[in-house]
This record gives sequence, structure tokens and C-alpha cells, in this order.
Amino acid sequence: MRYLSCEVFDQSLQELPEAKKKQVKKTLRLAAAFFETGDLPRGLGMKPLGHGLWEIRAGLSERIIFQKHEDIVQYLLVGSHDEIKRFLKNV
Repeated sequence: MRYLSCEVFDQSLQELPEAKKKQVKKTLRLAAAFFETGDLPRGLGMKPLGHGLWEIRAGLSERIIFQKHEDIVQYLLVGSHDEIKRFLKNV
């Protein structure tokens, strides 16, 4: 499995406070473990959004949007629920 992030994801991650960055990185590790083993960890809150997009929770306020195609996972955005809704309107 290959994991990629787009520039928007990297920028949105850098704008987060340090504590939230750590939570997002922990969530990314849990997601990678799921993609490798198929065992979904509790609390990941992964759900399909349509158009080939998926969402996972990174704590109470942050969400991560990604696409998965065959053996590639591409992270697109990390943000609040409202930021994710704005992003999805443009898809």
C-alpha cells in the first residue's frame, strides 16, 4: 500500500496546533494499520462520502478526507466539519 498526500492536505496539517497535529498523525497510523490488516480500530469513524471519497475522524473536531484506489491512499484535506463540507461542495 502506498500513502500520498496532496499539497492542500500538507498545508492544512501544518496550520493545526501541535496537539491536533499529533492526533492527526496518530489517526493516519491507525488508518494505515487498517489498510494493511483489515482490522478497523475502534473510534476511527471511517465512512464513505461518495465520489470515491472517504472520511475518518481525528479527534472530536478534525476530519481527514482521502481517496483510495487499489493500493494507493491519497490524503486530500484535514479540517473541521465545516471545512470538510466546504471542500465537498467543490468536488
